[in-house]
Amino acid sequence: MAGASVKVAVRVRPFNSREMSRESKCIIQMSGSTTTILNPKQPKETPKSFSFDYSYWSHTTPADINYASQKQVYRDIGEEMLQHAFEGYNVCIFAYGQTGAGKSYTMMGKQEKDQQGIIPQLCEDLFSRINDTTNDNMSYSVEVSYMEIYCERVRDLLNPKNKGNLRVREHPLMGPYVEDLSKLAVTSYNDIQDLMDSGNKARTVAATNMNETSSRSHAVFNIIFTQKRHDAETDITTEKVSKISLVDLAGSERADSTGAKGTRLKEGANINKSLTTLGKVISALAEMDSGPNKNKKKKKTDFIPYRDSVLTWLLRENLGGNSRTAMVAALSPADINYDETLSTLRYADRAKQIRCNAVINEDPNNKLIRELKDEVARLRDLLYAQGLGDIIDMTNAIAGISPSSSLSALSSRAASVASLHERIMFAPGSEEAIERLKETEKIIAELNETWEEKLRRTEAIRMEREALLAEMGVAMREDGGTLGVFSPKKTPHLVNLNEDPLMSECLLYYIKDGTTRVGREDAEKRQDIVLSGHFIKEEHCLFRSDTKTSGEVIVTLEPCEGADTYVNGKKVTEPSILRSGNRIIMGKSHVFRFNHPEQARQERERTPCAETPAEPVDWAFAQRELLEKQGIDMKQEMEQRLQELEDQYRREREEANYLLEQQRLDYESKLEALQKQMDSRYYPEANEEEEEPEDEVQWTEREFELALWAFRKWKWYQFTSLRDLLWGNAIFLKEANAISVELKKKVQFQFVLLTDTLYSPLPPDLLPPDAAKDREKRPFPRTIVAVEVQDQKNGATHYWTLEKLRQRLDLMREMYDRAAEVPSSVIEDCDNVVTGGDPFYDRFPWFRLVGRAFVYLSNLLYPVPLVHRVAIVSEKGEVKGFLRVAVQAISADEEAPDYGSGVRQSGTAKISFDDQHFEKFQSESCPAVGMSRSGTSQEELRIVEGQGQVSDVGPSADEVNNNTCAVTPEDLLLDSPEKPAPDGPLEVALDHLKLGSIFTFRVTVLQASSISAEYADIFCQFNFIHRHDEAFSTEPLKNTGRGPPLGFYHVQNIAVEVTKSFIEYIKSQPIVFEVFGHYQQHPFPPLCKDVLSPLRPSRRHFPRVMPLSKPVPATKLSTMTRPSAGPCQCKYDLMVFFEICELEANGDYIPAVVDHRGGMPCHGTFLLHQGIQRRISVTLVHETGSLIRWKEVRELVVGRIRNTPEADESLIDPNILSLNILSSGYIHPSQDDRTFYQFEAAWDSSMHNSLLLNRVTPYREKIYITLSAYIEMENCTQPAVITKDFCMVFYSRDAKLPASRSIRNLFGSGSLRASESNRVTGVYELSLCRVADAGSPGMQRRRRRVLDTSVAYVRGEENLAGWRPRSDSLILDHQWELEKLSLLQEVEKTRHYLLLREKLETTQRLGMETLSPCSSEDSESRSTSCISSPLSADGAPEGRTSPPETPSKRQKELAVKCLRLLTHTFNREYSHSHVCISASESKLSEMSVTLMRDPSMPALGVTTLTPSSTCPSLVEGCYNAMEVRPPQVSSRAESPDLEPVVEGEQKKSPARRPEEEKEPQRLLVPDIQEIRVSPIVSKKGYLHFLEPHTNGWVKRFVVVRRPYVYIYNSDKDAVERAILNLSKAQVEYSEDQQAMLKTPNTFAVCTEHRGILLQASSDKDMHDWLYAFNPLLAGSIRSKLSRRRTAQMRI
Repeated sequence: MAGASVKVAVRVRPFNSREMSRESKCIIQMSGSTTTILNPKQPKETPKSFSFDYSYWSHTTPADINYASQKQVYRDIGEEMLQHAFEGYNVCIFAYGQTGAGKSYTMMGKQEKDQQGIIPQLCEDLFSRINDTTNDNMSYSVEVSYMEIYCERVRDLLNPKNKGNLRVREHPLMGPYVEDLSKLAVTSYNDIQDLMDSGNKARTVAATNMNETSSRSHAVFNIIFTQKRHDAETDITTEKVSKISLVDLAGSERADSTGAKGTRLKEGANINKSLTTLGKVISALAEMDSGPNKNKKKKKTDFIPYRDSVLTWLLRENLGGNSRTAMVAALSPADINYDETLSTLRYADRAKQIRCNAVINEDPNNKLIRELKDEVARLRDLLYAQGLGDIIDMTNAIAGISPSSSLSALSSRAASVASLHERIMFAPGSEEAIERLKETEKIIAELNETWEEKLRRTEAIRMEREALLAEMGVAMREDGGTLGVFSPKKTPHLVNLNEDPLMSECLLYYIKDGTTRVGREDAEKRQDIVLSGHFIKEEHCLFRSDTKTSGEVIVTLEPCEGADTYVNGKKVTEPSILRSGNRIIMGKSHVFRFNHPEQARQERERTPCAETPAEPVDWAFAQRELLEKQGIDMKQEMEQRLQELEDQYRREREEANYLLEQQRLDYESKLEALQKQMDSRYYPEANEEEEEPEDEVQWTEREFELALWAFRKWKWYQFTSLRDLLWGNAIFLKEANAISVELKKKVQFQFVLLTDTLYSPLPPDLLPPDAAKDREKRPFPRTIVAVEVQDQKNGATHYWTLEKLRQRLDLMREMYDRAAEVPSSVIEDCDNVVTGGDPFYDRFPWFRLVGRAFVYLSNLLYPVPLVHRVAIVSEKGEVKGFLRVAVQAISADEEAPDYGSGVRQSGTAKISFDDQHFEKFQSESCPAVGMSRSGTSQEELRIVEGQGQVSDVGPSADEVNNNTCAVTPEDLLLDSPEKPAPDGPLEVALDHLKLGSIFTFRVTVLQASSISAEYADIFCQFNFIHRHDEAFSTEPLKNTGRGPPLGFYHVQNIAVEVTKSFIEYIKSQPIVFEVFGHYQQHPFPPLCKDVLSPLRPSRRHFPRVMPLSKPVPATKLSTMTRPSAGPCQCKYDLMVFFEICELEANGDYIPAVVDHRGGMPCHGTFLLHQGIQRRISVTLVHETGSLIRWKEVRELVVGRIRNTPEADESLIDPNILSLNILSSGYIHPSQDDRTFYQFEAAWDSSMHNSLLLNRVTPYREKIYITLSAYIEMENCTQPAVITKDFCMVFYSRDAKLPASRSIRNLFGSGSLRASESNRVTGVYELSLCRVADAGSPGMQRRRRRVLDTSVAYVRGEENLAGWRPRSDSLILDHQWELEKLSLLQEVEKTRHYLLLREKLETTQRLGMETLSPCSSEDSESRSTSCISSPLSADGAPEGRTSPPETPSKRQKELAVKCLRLLTHTFNREYSHSHVCISASESKLSEMSVTLMRDPSMPALGVTTLTPSSTCPSLVEGCYNAMEVRPPQVSSRAESPDLEPVVEGEQKKSPARRPEEEKEPQRLLVPDIQEIRVSPIVSKKGYLHFLEPHTNGWVKRFVVVRRPYVYIYNSDKDAVERAILNLSKAQVEYSEDQQAMLKTPNTFAVCTEHRGILLQASSDKDMHDWLYAFNPLLAGSIRSKLSRRRTAQMRI
């Protein structure tokens, strides 16, 4: 039975509900053991028949006579397999079939009676047979394990602690097994039943179309059954172990039949994979066991793929191995499952052919004993059958004779033995049987020998071995370990002598009787003593041991020819008799002492009183003896050699000390010289007196104010602390996003900065606890780091604090851990969970803030009604729409105007203004939001180039505030903190605002317009800025985004008791309008992109064709620590031309063609040929300057080769190549006074060993590399680095490259050479900064090491698709955001003042019509002053009450200010050193439009407008008499036509040179940043240029992409020829200048290095160009012209 085949049974089930609903037909027929299947698609086809061991018909009910029940299946298969298990075989039963075919029913069954499957019945029968056993010598033990294989992973179903996946290992003896799989001992069937139930509950099942409770995993139930039998005769316990494997396979299926999707489909793929592997294994085994291959040797190709699946690996022994295996194939009878059923039948048919070689699992000794006992019994039966039974008894008696038996007994036994021999001789074959019987019994006796007997026999053998070793001179410990070697008592021998005393006498060589040979191992004859070494011959010497007649042993040494052998220091060449104690030296290094024990004993007996030698006989003694005998005095030679070494050491040490001292003195002198040089450079006026303590410096009031301002600014500076928060919390943000992606939450997290401003007040839950106390002290707005939570599911945005993020992250981690235990189907449905308990979501309000608007109330001072159209601005600075609001003063009983039927009239609200409360509010809010007129926050602003200017923007809020302060005494009194306002003048000036009276005014919310349709229901609420607790609200209106504006028409009357604080409020503070709407849409960007607010196009917000790369690391330069940069010394704009030249056939290097079809400046694609020598040429172009001097190119490196624009700069690039610099130096093109520095390097692209550079580029692919040039500059601490990304396409070597479109146009026009277009331009900004003081606290703070956690890995980070937390760029972007909000606030303020001025002007014009007109200039200037001033007490304008001939003191100050403004000189040095000017300074330039002119200066008109961004004294606001200067005729502001002359004089003037030469040359820190081109084109077209040193006007094509102007030769030109930086340039315009030069439509652009006159084609074109170059200047000119036209119309 050992080679039995696999038992195969098939079983067909009844129709299920699904098949009944589809009216399926039965296609299975069974007859005996034959199963037939019909093809429903081709009924005429011959049915296919299969023959199996069993065919079970279970399609009908139990009433059918042919019905196969669960009992019958178990009787046929289960009982047979259980019997094999009791015999000691391994057993396996597995069920196979498609989903829903009844596998689990056959194997497990149901709990009802007669419904139990094979597994429960087998377990129950197992224990019943164990309990029925009556043999006391038998004992049984049962262990079970239950596991499932789900998606190729093994899970333990019986141990709840083993939640993870178990590893499948393979043991060389045990075979495949599951590590840490729990095996539980059971004693009854109930134990197994409980374990089976708990395991079945843990199984993975899920509903499919074919079966509602489909098994999604393979289940393997193992029973380890052990039988122990105690043999009373031999007192031996034998053991048999049987492993019963019961396997319930998952259903084989087709994805389209089961309707599997998502996780079900993935499970089905893994199930089919394991079952396919099982099929392959069965096929391979069947192929091996089939007829043709049965008798052949196993080939290498007969590979069984057990390891392709965990299932087949674990079932390896059950499939064709040591097991009795049965397979039950479950069939579906329905015709709709024909394909699956036929596949199952073929599967089972193949499995029939497998043969398993099962063996009984028992101990080999036990098996052998059992077989031998059977053999003894058989032989005895044979002897008894031949009548020789008494021989067996006699043989046993002979074997049992005891040693103490008497002689008589022995003689009687001998006689019986003799007769026995006679009988045996006459019995044929009996002698052989007896011999075999004895042999068998002897083997049994050996096997039955006890452990104690084996130990005794082992001990006897050990004693014999010790006695033998002791004779040889080797002593043993009692425990068997070697104790040591001692000299034999009789045998002559040699012992070794060694230089190390511990190694001496460790080797012992016996000299045997006769000849003992000594020599090398490779000798022809075998040597008894083998030695090695250079001076040992193959046959070195012989020892002869002869015994005389007296018994004395004589040993003679016979050296061989040419062998060095010494005895007692003398070389022997003849045979020499050895005496005990002789020293023998063989060769040069083998030293022995000869010992003869008998001879030494005899000598001691002869001379018992012999003294022991004074010196021990050791290796040193032997060597010294050798030297003395050879005539060498070793001691004297050693002493002489030692003396020579000491003399040499002494001489070398003296020389080294002398050289070291000389080098030290040399270095000290060099250090002193360098120190003097540094002191003279940095401290030219330093003297010894500076070491004395300095006296306290007395500061002026202005210096004290500046110091106080600087202290206040830096105390609240937040850049570094914000960066620390961003860096430190980035890892939490990244982990939250990763968990959100893995749990499929539609929530994104990103850092955001929030600042407490008027447009974006911080909500209370985001403010820290001490914010209220801090706000009173804080002069600047507070900025916090928050987390913007974008809930894409609900279209909501929330802001969390960092603390809230950490709290929610803990909950997210718990949710993530729970989700790992829950099936994925539950995770997919998590979106339906109410978001209340979900840590990812917050509850969101129905209405969301659209934006805020501000309406100022200063028209109530006069009083005149005003209708405002104010912008609704979001917290991000976006204009979301516009609101029309009317504000007017009314009498208490006045009714609202009739707006129609839709007017909503509210009652009169009474509001009180508490002076103390309002003063407290002002101290808190005004400095923070920048509303006070001191302008504290305005000092922080910078000039920002780009969008944001509109054509109707007038003067800024600063100017209007200054104008109001300048011309209005009441305003001055009220606003000046140094002069408290008395009540008297106030009451006289504002008679309708008397302190204590009730003042009523009306606020009417008219309309809202241009609000996006994404906000459905719109309502508005408003209140005073310091009253947060209550608000006036309108009714919600439906918003469609189309049609007429939304008409609120909400009228609110407000009655106020006039107090000083109320008057102060309406002069400077607005009413806050908040517009809310119901948000409908949620257009969030994907997670991998940051949300960028629509700010002005700063260089960080340009759409990036290629990202700005970091420099490629240098390979030759040592890594220098970059010194901290201090204040900026100067900045230069660099334009760099990059060319890649290729070797042509004529031997010249020609620039490769560049494709400029992208359209953006500074970009282009190099079209290169494969496998051609190349060079890279770089040309730096800049304005000539004293501080920028290029010295040499230190290194040019190329790396980061890729086929995408972005490069992963965190990886170490192995392909970086340092290029060989061929040439470098300055070049001087004709007709260009700029500085050109050019260098060229050889580039062998094959050295990168990159496939991207070596092959032809595939279609639509581009190759990108990064180049970095390290250039050393004079007076700089380290090289400057220029980095550029190249885009390239490689064509085949012989390809004819098409010229780019722009190049073709240029060729057609003939206006440009091809080589000048084959280049790519880069624009850079070079900053030269001084080395910062290393010891200042600010520098120490900036150098503080903060751990950037954004680079730390987080689990699941790879799913974020390149998303990164915002870092330093967020702070810089937020600065632009704050500036935009500030500018929007100033625009609203300015719009209000202009509207009020226009209203007052209209009102005054009605009263002036009866007066006589005056000159245009006077009327313009006076009306300007009247517009800004409140009416006087008698109702007449203040300007008319005082005669013009007697100007007031304030008017004189204004005139001096205007004179200073109009006549200042464009100071080159100041603009050179103060490039970064504040926005408030630049905005003071237009003040000359509205200032009153002193009549005593008729020569000065207001026609000349000069922006004063370079005049420092305008910021101070007060002027001394000494500052007033007469106008200079040569002023650049008034006469740009003289610019070339002035420029030339300035260049040649030696006035500045001595100062520069006196100034010590300080070391600078260079920094070069690439400028990304703005995508926004403000204007482009042709302009005529007039430059110094040129003959006439030159026509150029100009493109304005703020803040740079790009100049081209023509509109066809693709390469930038020059650039102008508008942020450093001065745009100037003068009508007088045009009239004098007779060049209309001209304006000037003055940079630090040159002045250029530009001429437009028309007046309108010129104003458009002015607006593109400087919007503020263009607005001022437009405002001036409109006022001039208004004045002319009046005349």
